[in-house]
Amino acid sequence: MGAASAIERETFQTDVPARMDRLPWSRWHWRVVLALGVTWIIDGLEVTLVGAVAPILERRETLGFSSTQNGLLNTAYLVGAVSGSLVFGYLTDLWGRKKLFTLTLAIYLTAAFLTAFSWDFWSFAFFRFFTGAGIGGEYSAINSAIDELIPARVRGRVDLAINGTFWLGAAGGSLATIVLLDPAYFPINVGWRMGFAIGALLGLVVIFFRNSIPESPRWLMTRGRKDEAERIVADIERRIEADPAVGKLPAVDRTITIRPHGPVGFRTIASTMLRKYPKRSVLGLAMIMSQAFLYNGVSFAFAMILAKFYGIPEQRVGLYLIPFALGNFLGPLLLGRFFDTVGRKPMIIGTYTVSAALLVVSGFLFDRGALTAETQTLIWGVIFFFASAAASSAYLTVSEIFPLELRGMAIALFYSTGTALGGPMASWLFGYLIDHGQRIYVFYGDLLAAAILLAAAVVVALFGVKAEGASLEDIAEPLSTVEQSNAPAPA
Repeated sequence: MGAASAIERETFQTDVPARMDRLPWSRWHWRVVLALGVTWIIDGLEVTLVGAVAPILERRETLGFSSTQNGLLNTAYLVGAVSGSLVFGYLTDLWGRKKLFTLTLAIYLTAAFLTAFSWDFWSFAFFRFFTGAGIGGEYSAINSAIDELIPARVRGRVDLAINGTFWLGAAGGSLATIVLLDPAYFPINVGWRMGFAIGALLGLVVIFFRNSIPESPRWLMTRGRKDEAERIVADIERRIEADPAVGKLPAVDRTITIRPHGPVGFRTIASTMLRKYPKRSVLGLAMIMSQAFLYNGVSFAFAMILAKFYGIPEQRVGLYLIPFALGNFLGPLLLGRFFDTVGRKPMIIGTYTVSAALLVVSGFLFDRGALTAETQTLIWGVIFFFASAAASSAYLTVSEIFPLELRGMAIALFYSTGTALGGPMASWLFGYLIDHGQRIYVFYGDLLAAAILLAAAVVVALFGVKAEGASLEDIAEPLSTVEQSNAPAPA
């Protein structure tokens, strides 16, 4: 064991990062996008179903929940997500990206399936907790893998687009609820259960897709598995060069020198994040907390507001969720390229500020009774066109501004801390405000969400990192790096 350990820690030079960043976009990259992005589609379907069935679950002939209990169910999901992100985030850095994005998906799908058999509030909350635990682990494993497998020049737009696919699932979930929640097709206490079961079963296909995605070569090199990392990169290069339109890839002349670091302890993680990168730590926390409050408050309340204030029948809420979901999907998709060209900092500030301003306008018009269900949905769609890009950029930011060896744990820490501070409180608060039955209280919630978004925009203006087009190793030097050759200074 001692000899093996010594070999693993021998210093070596590698050009793996440079070779990965110089790859042209290819079918192989599309495979990565599909395999990792499909999870968010399934999660979007499932989370949208939870929101859409909230009014149904308040009926006596179903489970008889109150609006406050519906808010607490989302809180259970978030507490699970926070717990799962911490446990699986650490394991992502310890065991590798591939093992974890398979394990966390299996936990998520199992718990989502069992939700269909909930018999009371506590059983529903229990299954939602473990559903959240699986998806919390997915954030670390998937975002780490995306950043380390996608070329630097397009990392921003790809990361935003993949995170945005959640809303394709949301649109699909909205369509499904039109049928599943209509008593003409299924009994009122059966349709919502079928939605959870069918979504989870469809997700089993994703596990097979993911078998074709290799371990991150960047992670392997920091663990001393140089030969394995280079074999994976060489295989990717052969696949891409087989395309006649590409031909022989150009050589790279940039290397880094690695002395494998081994497992990173919590003391090293704390020292790196709080002493070496304190401004980046404040930046990540502000961005994650603000988007968590927005989505777990304003977005979560969507279905309940339509039902209670606009009188939309529960089985028709899905029709209104479709344009809302499409706005959320199109934002990251259409604005994502500007995060790589205009730059991270100006785009993040812009999307946060516009979202906040429109939220205030929407809340004011809602309080005055100036909106219909249709115009309310339209303005929400516009708000979240920008807010969705802002939210996705939060995960992009925290996944690329810290060293590779603690990337998974960094994502987990910010996701868990930001979500714990912003998510459960927002879900409970908006459920509580809606229970009052007065529009002014919902407006107060909108004002608070807007203020939190603007505060985050100020933090980005002060501490934002210029990461567009830059190699991950330039943005944050790996802990295992000894020296770098032919490399520019970190941005």
